[in-house]
Amino acid sequence: MTLFILAAGMGSRYGGLKQIDKFTEHGEFIIDFSIYDAIQAGFDRVVFIIKEENYKIFKDTVGKRIEGAVNVDYAFQDLRMCMNGHIPPEGRVKPWGTTHAVLCAKEFLNDTFAVINSDDFYGRDPFFKVASFLKDKDLTSREYCMVGYRVGNTLTDNGSVSRGVCETTDGKLESIVERTKIVKEGDCARYYEEDSYVDFPLDTPVSMNFWGFTPTVFEGLEEDFKDFITEKGSELKSEALLPNTVGRMIRENKCSVSVLGTDAKWFGVTYAEDKPGTIAKIRELVASGVYPDGLWK
Repeated sequence: MTLFILAAGMGSRYGGLKQIDKFTEHGEFIIDFSIYDAIQAGFDRVVFIIKEENYKIFKDTVGKRIEGAVNVDYAFQDLRMCMNGHIPPEGRVKPWGTTHAVLCAKEFLNDTFAVINSDDFYGRDPFFKVASFLKDKDLTSREYCMVGYRVGNTLTDNGSVSRGVCETTDGKLESIVERTKIVKEGDCARYYEEDSYVDFPLDTPVSMNFWGFTPTVFEGLEEDFKDFITEKGSELKSEALLPNTVGRMIRENKCSVSVLGTDAKWFGVTYAEDKPGTIAKIRELVASGVYPDGLWK
């Protein structure tokens, strides 16, 4: 099984390349803990999707540390890839989004694979649940999975976040909509849409971009991204987002997605102000024995 890590974004709200920001005395990044948990769960390969100009720094930091513990590959996300003859508009710098990122790594993802963000701390439980789902899965299967976090366990005190808000029936994902500007408001969560606020319960399942796929997913990704580029390929900031692509595939009955619920609490560094709290939480986990003091010793 392969762990595919989305690491091509620069983290504009955070103010730098947060994927390689140090969070322990040993110089470990948040991404190290995800990789460590994935290995414990049975993943035997890691593929990073990065910008080509960041290759050396990734290989010399994360890659160098983990090469002795797991197989490692690197794929590059470039604006000109998978464009079906379209040319990126002048001035476009932002990557085309997470759907495009997965497509750019297609040649590396020929077995069952999980997709995660590089800058989110997911907790160990989800890795074992996704690994159990993917284990021995037929590569022609169109049954995928997604980790469903309680939205209340995924919020930061330092600003708003974006999450894929889910509707489920009997453990299956019915719809998923990417909502931006989600904040905690009293005993509920709230997002902003069309000049108004919408409140929803804190136990609502949301996507943290933790998916489990077989290679059959590429048919839907390619179709959706082709339509996206046709409609929005001239824009400077539009993105093809994986939750929206999967949602379309569900609506068109091209796949089914099991939602694997978890009580795990997310933490990360959406904003620079999140870093001290994240460091403190990692220290607590190390002190309690969940993680060794030095992951790759």
